[in-house]
Amino acid sequence: MKHGKKYVEAAKQVDRAATYEPIDAIALAKKTAVAKFDETIEVHIRTGCDGRHAEQQVRGAVVLPNGTGRSVKVLVFAKGDKINEAEAAGADYVGGDELIPKIQKDGWLDFDVVVATPDMMGIVGRLGKVLGPKGLMPNPKAGTVTMDVTKAINDIKAGKIEYRLDKTNIIHAPIGKASFTEDKLQENFNALMEAIVKARPSALKGQYLKSITLTSTMGPGIKVSVAKF
Repeated sequence: MKHGKKYVEAAKQVDRAATYEPIDAIALAKKTAVAKFDETIEVHIRTGCDGRHAEQQVRGAVVLPNGTGRSVKVLVFAKGDKINEAEAAGADYVGGDELIPKIQKDGWLDFDVVVATPDMMGIVGRLGKVLGPKGLMPNPKAGTVTMDVTKAINDIKAGKIEYRLDKTNIIHAPIGKASFTEDKLQENFNALMEAIVKARPSALKGQYLKSITLTSTMGPGIKVSVAKF
């Protein structure tokens, strides 16, 4: 893959053979974020899990103390009083049955997170083929299937992110924007890592976290020491 001049110059600042302490990796990720937009700082964690086994799945959510730096659109599936509650809490879209054809047939996906009350999951389940592959399916582990829609919406708007294994057993998660201070990114990184360390499957034998890489959207990968985790 051919990289542009900016990437090549940025990559020269990273020692590919070294593993950095988190704070140094964060400083370097900020320094190598040279795109014209405010890049997202991302963490990619290679695990020793085998996601094909249910007991080795890793999935959950964590509220980043300093948010993600982006505004998030929330869709809530609810009925009765819960519709008013969701609207009052700041949901961007609230509905039920009538949204199914809009999503299935019209391809409407102008939202980032889907929350549903448990009594709506029968309806939402019909959208599995559309929402599932995009990681948008509500899930109790992530706190997005709940009767407490106010808390769910408040947490999401405050910077709650989901983490889960992909098909190659890697976890990808944002920890903020390049414009954040190093301290804010460090606090978000620590919150994410604490949640992931706690989520270690009890069935896993051997090493849990194999490698951690920090990167900005358009920047080079920076290896982070896994020793302390």
